[in-house]
Amino acid sequence: MDSRKPSSSFQQKKQKVVFAILAMTAVIVVIPVIAVLYILVSKGGSAVTWTFLTQPPVNSMREGGIFPAVIGTLCLVSGTIVFALPVGVLAAVYLTEYARPGPLIRLVRLAIVNLAGVPSIVYGLFGLGLFVLLLNFGMSILSGSLTLALLTLPVVITASEEALRTVPQSFREASLALGATKWQTVRGVVLPNAVPGIITGLILGIGRAAGETAPILFTAAAFYVPALPRSIFDPVMALPNHLFVLATQVPNAPPKVQWGTATTLLVLVLGMNLVATLIRLRFRRSRKW
Repeated sequence: MDSRKPSSSFQQKKQKVVFAILAMTAVIVVIPVIAVLYILVSKGGSAVTWTFLTQPPVNSMREGGIFPAVIGTLCLVSGTIVFALPVGVLAAVYLTEYARPGPLIRLVRLAIVNLAGVPSIVYGLFGLGLFVLLLNFGMSILSGSLTLALLTLPVVITASEEALRTVPQSFREASLALGATKWQTVRGVVLPNAVPGIITGLILGIGRAAGETAPILFTAAAFYVPALPRSIFDPVMALPNHLFVLATQVPNAPPKVQWGTATTLLVLVLGMNLVATLIRLRFRRSRKW
């Protein structure tokens, strides 16, 4: 019995060391995020006023506000969700619930993983060739939304697949035993219980879509359009592209305007993620098992 005590004490010390390393790693990851937030808020917080958020840019975008860019970003993100969410979820349902394991399915999953690592500039050029030129959608909200949807599809599909796999198999068996069809089981049992995980993938997709510049640079973003879009075939200003323009193509652009634009983009992305997170929590609480 005495010989076991040193071993138990050693295991406890080892466990404490591992926990300390994990805690230190978490702190190392969080510190840069806090630093970025602090710099953005301290330098751009004072520029974010009601006038800045509700007025169009004037004087070659050196003064005024960013209202058209905010609306354009919201339009592009909304269009991305409309196209990416149903396609991504349906693809995940097929791969998880209907597809038979085999070389073809492994190849499809490999392609999805590889697409997640493709640089965004490649998606932008693909969107330019397909949506802008071949389908003749032009530089528009539609072209930009479809391009961003392609960009976020791998994330949505992967997260949706993982969410569907977490639903206990017994749920499916019970539904089928009660006489439900395969599709009725998927629609009424599997999908509702997988919603929190699907929304997690959507949150990741929203964050990436809202902050991308390269894909919309070729498909949707205009240099300067003070008027709001009237249809999905109109080009728009967008916050990522507007920030890029202010930083590289507007001589003597006030740093305060640049920092204010960056802060607004960050707050907008965090706000959309917060809304999606609250929706996920609501579904999770209503679907406890």
